[in-house]
Amino acid sequence: MKHTSILLTLSAVLRKKVKKISAPSFLPPMLATLTKNYFSDAEWLYENKFDGERCLAFKKNGQVRLVSRNNKNMNDIYPELVEALTKQSADNFIIDGEIVSLNKKGVSDFELLQGRINVHQNSKKIGSQKSIVVAYCVFDLMYVDGYDIRELALLVRKELLKKLLRYNKIIIYTEHIIGKGIPFFKKACNLDWEGVIAKRIESPYVGVRSHDWLKFKCIMKQELVIGGYTEPKGTRSYFGALLVGYYDKGKFIYAGKVGTGYTQEVLALLGKKLKKLEVQTCPFSDYDGVPKNIHWVKPIIVAEFQFAQWTKAGRLRVGRYKGLRDDKIAKQVVKEIPKSIGPEK
Repeated sequence: MKHTSILLTLSAVLRKKVKKISAPSFLPPMLATLTKNYFSDAEWLYENKFDGERCLAFKKNGQVRLVSRNNKNMNDIYPELVEALTKQSADNFIIDGEIVSLNKKGVSDFELLQGRINVHQNSKKIGSQKSIVVAYCVFDLMYVDGYDIRELALLVRKELLKKLLRYNKIIIYTEHIIGKGIPFFKKACNLDWEGVIAKRIESPYVGVRSHDWLKFKCIMKQELVIGGYTEPKGTRSYFGALLVGYYDKGKFIYAGKVGTGYTQEVLALLGKKLKKLEVQTCPFSDYDGVPKNIHWVKPIIVAEFQFAQWTKAGRLRVGRYKGLRDDKIAKQVVKEIPKSIGPEK
């Protein structure tokens, strides 16, 4: 290890857990599991569940790459984050975090990011993209100074991450609390956060969905796939409501209609995309409604929706469109069901 490496701050025992490897071109992100069991536990830490876009940042020899959770390059969408990380003296690292835009309450809001996420689809908006102020909230470190550190405990990785960068308004270190999960979750809901992420302090970083990271949600939201749309009525243009669904064992399952949350700009952008994807047959395997005035589309567009709850019939209740997602493949979208998971006692 070079003399300036932050890894030299580790004990000899911990340094044996890191592995010298060539810098990976991509690492799959660790994902959290939704739980309905909220808890406080001294062996867990708790962080803000951001309502933004997941991003892995790679820096090698001064060059920065921002990539989504499905390995799409994001440099053109968030150039100021590339610039901010390029200016950091630290080099040769891979960090994990979430890109956010804050609303007037100082809370991350995915809808505000839509102008950035959609900018590459609408060249006329490229010049105005920087009017949407963003920040990169970093919360994990997986690789640094030529070493894979994913086997180190989460709390150790976070301590190294805090030392790695100089933090400011655009690159933000994600603080946490230890042990006080339930009070923190109540505070999060009172502040209109999306929720809390609970993480086992001793957990390694694994590139799959894990029970060592858990989601406590204040707001019901999830990604769904668009399978059709209804004709617009009155003064509405392009479409009325979206018909959405998810995949279950290879079958495309109908989850209901969503008719609210669309600005005129969204109606135009999405309406034009859907028009090009129209098909003659219904893509849902279980749709039993009246197909009158419905346009079916190839189910490849993923969007995020907020809703009150799932009905007994498996439909969204009081659904609202939040924004497009291009960081997830449609056939990977499944119904997210809260599990009875918590620390083992």
